[in-house]
Amino acid sequence: MKKQVEDKKAALLQASLKLFTENGFHGTSTAHISKEAGVATGTLFNYFPTKEDLINALYFDIKGKLSRSLAKDIQNQSTLHDKFWKIWYDLIEWGLNNQEDFHFVDQFCSSPYISDYTREVVMGEYSFYHDLVKDGIATGEFGDYSEGMVASIFYQSSRTIVDLILYSEPQDKNKAIEDGFAIIWKGLTEK
Repeated sequence: MKKQVEDKKAALLQASLKLFTENGFHGTSTAHISKEAGVATGTLFNYFPTKEDLINALYFDIKGKLSRSLAKDIQNQSTLHDKFWKIWYDLIEWGLNNQEDFHFVDQFCSSPYISDYTREVVMGEYSFYHDLVKDGIATGEFGDYSEGMVASIFYQSSRTIVDLILYSEPQDKNKAIEDGFAIIWKGLTEK
């Protein structure tokens, strides 16, 4: 019985990801999500009382998977440079290999439908990253920048590289990733 419940919930999340990404929040009805997931409309409300609850659950799920992907084996990197390179490379690869998830996060990261509570809990998933940013600033390896600015510019720049690779088709994907990192790293460390 538990597997059946998890299967329905997963189907609802997958259907909502597809439809929210294609049609946006207002262009996606709960009836359409239920139909796409192959469940009765009432079933959706058993798992997610409102469409806002559904989008928050989906956002939390995707950002959690991304966080775990980025944190994996980070402790095996010895220098701050190598840790940031690993995060950079893995973040871009994740965006390229999980395009629907990537576009959902891009589309809804500033959405008023994502609750403050969800944002706060999700940010806790990225404490390893924020600790690295703090370390870079505290040790002087980074310039005297605010933690929020460093974290934001690093993330937004990785999104730009994903879009460049997906839509501009550079001759050499790895060179685009390396050049993007070189620009960011120089900006962070140049005093």
